[in-house]
Amino acid sequence: MKAVGYHKNLPINAPKALEDLELPAPVPGVHDLLVRVRAVSVNPVDTKVRAASAPAAGEVKVLGWDAVGVVEAVGSQAAGFALGDRVWYAGSIKRPGANSELHAVDARIVSKAPTSLSDAQAAALPLTAITAWELLFDRLRIDQGSGAGRALMVVGGAGGVGSILIQLARQLTQLRVIATASRPESREWCVELGAHAVIDHSKPLSQALRSAGIEHVDYVASLTQTGTHYQEIVQSLKPQGALAVIDDMEGLDPVALKSKSLSLHWELMFTRSMFETPDMHEQGALLARVAELVDSGRVRTTADAVFGRINAQNLSRAHALIESGKAVGKIVLEGF
Repeated sequence: MKAVGYHKNLPINAPKALEDLELPAPVPGVHDLLVRVRAVSVNPVDTKVRAASAPAAGEVKVLGWDAVGVVEAVGSQAAGFALGDRVWYAGSIKRPGANSELHAVDARIVSKAPTSLSDAQAAALPLTAITAWELLFDRLRIDQGSGAGRALMVVGGAGGVGSILIQLARQLTQLRVIATASRPESREWCVELGAHAVIDHSKPLSQALRSAGIEHVDYVASLTQTGTHYQEIVQSLKPQGALAVIDDMEGLDPVALKSKSLSLHWELMFTRSMFETPDMHEQGALLARVAELVDSGRVRTTADAVFGRINAQNLSRAHALIESGKAVGKIVLEGF
């Protein structure tokens, strides 16, 4: 089968940073679906794994943690799916990625794809939707339908996770949503997705909030550059507020949270699949709920750019744009 992967860690501008390959088709396990991949999207995790995770000598690593495709085989213990079902999912970081013609994935983290979106439009959503949903409802423990009189600040609102988090918060809670963005196009994107206000994160966040008439917020979802904004986030939170983060950082000082009794929550959407937690099936269930929200017109795709077919050249372009920090929304690719 056709696939895109790499043999060793290289800068994205290196000729073999990503390569077009021919690999054996995967053999699905008892809990798995074998999916013929139609479209994928690219996330920051792809660039981080490519830069830091080297395959063993002589082996290859295939990336890709967002996919839409059609079921070609169903494992003996994979319930709820049939041959020909069109599905979407984000996969497991412990297994080969979806940048391949055929992909094996645990059925418990899969749902049927929304019918109102094309393959490319749908491929933009699974990983970021899972991350945003878990951050909002599982980590910050905000009940659906609640939040009246409280405010959520989304640091990095125009990125992939921010783009879906803004929508979920607006559609499923009563929170006031304040997004951060620094460029005109990213500010406009956040407003289109439903942010009540957008502030400039190139300025101190607490100052930008006050300029927008907001003294403090109850919750912060910090999706990028948390280390840079950390002290301002602490200053912006109300006493007994909560901070949820998804990015990697060094040197975070938890003592800064003490005086306000702030809580810190870390979200990694791969946790359930990595550890095969008893509630692993919740990812398939929440994707099914997001598909319903999409098909009812309450949530829109966050796909911003289609980079063509799934091959090394186009995936390299996508990695380069993400590494530049200038991506807005999601980059998708379709077909081999």
